[in-house]
Amino acid sequence: MFDADFFRRWMTATATSVDREAERLTALDSPIGDADHGSNLRRGFTAVTATLEKEAPDTPGGVLTLAGRQLISTVGGASGPLYGTLLRRTGKALGDAAEVSAEQLAEALRAGMEAVMTLGGAAPGDKTMIDALVPAVDALGSGFAAARTAAEQGALATTPLQARKGRASYLGERSIGHQDPGATSAALLIAALAEAAGE
Repeated sequence: MFDADFFRRWMTATATSVDREAERLTALDSPIGDADHGSNLRRGFTAVTATLEKEAPDTPGGVLTLAGRQLISTVGGASGPLYGTLLRRTGKALGDAAEVSAEQLAEALRAGMEAVMTLGGAAPGDKTMIDALVPAVDALGSGFAAARTAAEQGALATTPLQARKGRASYLGERSIGHQDPGATSAALLIAALAEAAGE
């Protein structure tokens, strides 16, 4: 079972990872986006960890809902609303339970992912964060390490795709050959989950 402390560790691990990989995320974003994905997410997750240090929700759902709200209010571009929606909707699905099981977390993450798909109108194969999240959520039943591997493979698999959503879609065929920054950062989020779980 996973308590609020586990979810705080997940958010802290994500912030550390995003900070470390921010320049790579921005480099991936440069040819097909606004070249700000890394800096935007770094600002957002730094704010998340600062907020969680000041306010300490005592439920898993509370931690994710607060993190999601913080991302929406501090991150510009599309990534703030998308990541904010993912975490808020996941948190809402977890409800007020003091501890949640791996199965409940997987179900809640699926609800969060579906909310992101609704908000962004993206489906698998559109070259977005969904391409990492869908395989990760599908693999969660086999453990966090399996979800991390699936997310990383999903992010790599966006390279040959033509973008159909987001800024990159304006480039048409020129978006082919570039790994999607959103899928890459989504894989970092799932890798941080595995790290928090010790997998």
